[in-house]
Amino acid sequence: MRLIVIRKSSIKEPDVLNPVPGPSDAVHLLYRAHHGWLRGWLGSRLGNACDAADLAQDTFVRVLRHRHEVGALREPRAYLTTVAGRLLINHHRRRSVEQAYFEALALLPDQAAPSAEQRAIVLQALQDIDDMLAGLSAPVRQAFLMAQLEGRSHHEIAARLNVSLRSVRRYVAKGLEQCIMAAA
Repeated sequence: MRLIVIRKSSIKEPDVLNPVPGPSDAVHLLYRAHHGWLRGWLGSRLGNACDAADLAQDTFVRVLRHRHEVGALREPRAYLTTVAGRLLINHHRRRSVEQAYFEALALLPDQAAPSAEQRAIVLQALQDIDDMLAGLSAPVRQAFLMAQLEGRSHHEIAARLNVSLRSVRRYVAKGLEQCIMAAA
């Protein structure tokens, strides 16, 4: 049996008196100072404390992804409001997709209604498509939807959007490309 002797001077102890603040510390301070306020702000817009708590948590998850920027914030509440506002828009968009799907299901006869598992799969696919479409610029999204959902010709789309035929072809191709990338 070997005995290992470690001298106290060889062990580097952490400097607890003068810790160097890092990006995670800034996020922690931001969370402690503003989480309650953010949850209340979201609650007033959602009318649901559980959804507000979820979105507040999601907001800070997003903030963690950009934690190196947090220390330089002059207006932390404005920053949090911007991040949370974007999540709020996504939340409302998802709810409207869910609502439209459930309304369509209600019109089906009972024997044609999909199972709970099938409904969950379709709902997730609809939300993925909605997310993909939201990532497109407005002209690309409009041209793509006119071509795919309304069955309009490129000439009709060009006239309706007041753009060239070449632009319409480019827009529709970009929409298709995003669909393919989202499916991969």
